[in-house]
Amino acid sequence: MQLQQLGYFVAVAETRHFTRAAEELHVAQPSLSQQIRALEKELGAELFSRARGNITLTDAGETLLPLARRILADAETARHEVQELAQLRRGRVRLGATPSLCTGLLPDVLRTFHDQHPGIQLVIEEGGSHDLVRELARGALDLALVVLPLPTPSPALTTVELLHEDLVVVSSPAATAPRSPLRIADLEGEPMVMFRHGYDLRDLTLSACRAKGFEPYFTVEGGEMDAVLGFVRAGLGIAVVPSMIAARAGHGLRVTPLARPGLHRTIALAHRSDVAPPRAARVLQDVLLASHTASASDSV
Repeated sequence: MQLQQLGYFVAVAETRHFTRAAEELHVAQPSLSQQIRALEKELGAELFSRARGNITLTDAGETLLPLARRILADAETARHEVQELAQLRRGRVRLGATPSLCTGLLPDVLRTFHDQHPGIQLVIEEGGSHDLVRELARGALDLALVVLPLPTPSPALTTVELLHEDLVVVSSPAATAPRSPLRIADLEGEPMVMFRHGYDLRDLTLSACRAKGFEPYFTVEGGEMDAVLGFVRAGLGIAVVPSMIAARAGHGLRVTPLARPGLHRTIALAHRSDVAPPRAARVLQDVLLASHTASASDSV
């Protein structure tokens, strides 16, 4: 008894038509009929009554149908489980992240994941939260690290808060040292280096300045994270960046905290609610959550 034969039997039982079943299975009708006859011969009983073109199940067929469905379902479950295991030896995970998170958070996490599962290809896409949400929705990403609140709330996404991060001001050591801590109002009139459109940090900084009643003054705008930090080192202005980035940036930058309540951002891990991420993606999610938990414990 072969799984293929059982699949053919179930298809005919459900359509009550040999030709239609063959079309649905994309096989030749004579081949399907031959396999059904072989199954009947092996079982020693007819499974279908073929009187005057009407296809009905015999008592033997009625008995076999639920068993065949269960066997096929169990086989599919076994195939899926084995593939899930195989995905931890080979396969890929498509992860989206904002540029600052690619620089600040991901290197150590991806190193840990790669050491544990070297056969998994990691495909990283950088973008703003708005773009990443769109890519998740259309199935182009398995997971995404986004900044909350989302620009467009989506009930089709599940988000898990990962960390809360303070924002700080970076400046060139050669420039006059700003007051510390620095108030948002103190940024008025200060030359600033600003990220390109689409950066969550740009929107957050602009909103904070406008809430204090002023438009920030940009000496340079439109850069990515590395470019912005380089412009700041060159003395072209100050910039508001995540504390994680400031800590990783090394020498060549002065870091000034913002006065309370300051500026903060919430990082979350997002995936589609209607489709479970592949197992390899779920393992990467666990590594991300474990990494954050360990970092939080170290900071206490």
